[in-house]
Amino acid sequence: MRADPDPDDAGPAGRAGFARLARASVPWLSIAALLVAWELCVRGFRIPDYLLPAPSEIWSQTWALKATVADHALATLRTIALGFGLAVVVSLPLAVLVTSSPAVAATVYPILVLVQSVPKVALAPVLVVALGANEMPRIVVTFLVCFFPLVISVAAGLLSVPAEYIELCRSCRASRWRELLRVRMPCAVPFLFSGLKVAITLSVVGAVVGEFVAADKGLGYLIQSSTAFFKTPLAFGAILILALVGIALFQAVVAIERAFFPWSVSDERFRD
Repeated sequence: MRADPDPDDAGPAGRAGFARLARASVPWLSIAALLVAWELCVRGFRIPDYLLPAPSEIWSQTWALKATVADHALATLRTIALGFGLAVVVSLPLAVLVTSSPAVAATVYPILVLVQSVPKVALAPVLVVALGANEMPRIVVTFLVCFFPLVISVAAGLLSVPAEYIELCRSCRASRWRELLRVRMPCAVPFLFSGLKVAITLSVVGAVVGEFVAADKGLGYLIQSSTAFFKTPLAFGAILILALVGIALFQAVVAIERAFFPWSVSDERFRD
């Protein structure tokens, strides 16, 4: 009979693969242990479903209304995509404008901080009055939540270029446009993706805030309507779906960075 292979006998490559597999399985095992403990606590202490439903009850009620839940999830994803996309389109040229001169930065930065300092929950009802009870206020709220970290991250990246690179460009009589495209933008790529990772998760928050204020569709609306009728398992199901959406979108940004800009990945966990 052949003995089972030992990871230590497979050489450095085998040990590295086993270590990666063990490291990747730790989060899933932790989540599984948390769900089992949650289920046992709810069953053992006989906690009512309207207070804290068990994971099995959340799954059964959410799956029973899977078509409705999927419709609400698609509406939220649409708001996230439009708000986040608008934030990316506006933030990149705005960051270039802010870093173009100290005078422009002194003018624009206080406005950016002022807009960011206003609580979006307080601003959302005003947007509903101004823009109407449609999808536009939700998109604008998502945009406002996303664009500030993008502007700050990209601006920091554009200003992080070593001084000798700038001196070399100017000694070669490169134009400002060529300096931006050939030197500043490549140096800003790691900062850009750091901002994108923050903004894509915040976009989920912004979409739900907008749906809480004025919506007839979306996971935020589903949470409100479910809790109003004490359908707590369905509300928990919508919350878990929002968490999964945030994780999936974050990992999508990480995958794009790894595929097109692998040299910009600074976290070793994303290199394996």
